[in-house]
Amino acid sequence: MSTEEQNHKETSEEKIVSPAELLQEQLTQKTAEAVDFKDKYLRALAEMENTKKRLMHERTELIAYSVSNIAEEMLGPIDSLENALAFTDNLSEEMKNWAIGFKMILNQFKSGLENHGIISYESKGKPFDPTYHEAIEMVETDTCKEGTVIEELMKGYKHDKRVIRVAKVKVAKKVSKEEEKK
Repeated sequence: MSTEEQNHKETSEEKIVSPAELLQEQLTQKTAEAVDFKDKYLRALAEMENTKKRLMHERTELIAYSVSNIAEEMLGPIDSLENALAFTDNLSEEMKNWAIGFKMILNQFKSGLENHGIISYESKGKPFDPTYHEAIEMVETDTCKEGTVIEELMKGYKHDKRVIRVAKVKVAKKVSKEEEKK
C-alpha cells in the first residue's frame, strides 16, 4: 500500500462517527442551549423584578410630590388664618366665640396635613440652615451666637425628609465695631 492510500484510509476511518458519539455530541449541544435559555430566562426575570421595583418607587414618589404640591397651595391660607387669629385678645365676647370656631377649623387643616406626613418645623434658636431657612433679615445682636435664627416670620413645612416650604427667618449677626463704639 502506498502512503497516499494509507493516508486516505486513515482519514476515512476518522470520519466515521458512532451513533453513541453522535448522541453524546447532540446531548452536549442541547445542554449548552438549555443553560443559555435558563440564563436568558433568569436575566429576563431579574429585569422584570427591577422594572416592577422601579415603577413602585416612581409611583410612591409621584404620590409624595402630589401631596406636597397640594399642601404647598394650602399653606398660604393656613398662614393667613393663623395671622388673623393671632390678634383675637382684644375682641368682643361674640367675636371671640367666632375666633374659637375658626381656630377649630385651622386645627382641622393642620391635622389633615399631619395625617399625610406634612409637619411644620421649629426654627427659632437653631443655627441657620439654607436647606430649611430663608434669611429675610440680619439683626445685629450680642445676646445669641452669630448665625442663629432669632425670629421666625413664616413657618417652614416638610413632608418626610423633603422641604415643602422653607421658613422665612431673621438671623443674628455680630454687632459691628461701629455699633460697639457708640
